[in-house]
Amino acid sequence: MIARIWHGKVLEKHSGDYHQYLLDTGLTDYKKIDGNKGVFLLKRNEAGIAHFYTFSLWEDFDTIKKFAGEDYDRAKYYPEDKNYLLEFEPLVLHFEVLEKPDYFQENSNSL
Repeated sequence: MIARIWHGKVLEKHSGDYHQYLLDTGLTDYKKIDGNKGVFLLKRNEAGIAHFYTFSLWEDFDTIKKFAGEDYDRAKYYPEDKNYLLEFEPLVLHFEVLEKPDYFQENSNSL
């Protein structure tokens, strides 16, 4: 299993709208990919900036390519992102998942 982490920054005052936008775009697209094991959406506010992180779990790199394309280390952006994001980080992070909580072992369909 592979974990993929993306980070984006928006003005805190737009964080509610951006949250909904993420639900309507990237998070919906993740769930359409057979082999996506789930996604966590995290937010941290700091000095008027909302930091969003997607922490998604994938069966393997071939599965990630179905979402992100061949150059799967590059962040995938949508046209309307320009209306929210303060910058466009070019890369995401990938990690091999070595351990996971027992809950996810027993309920593998949950993630």
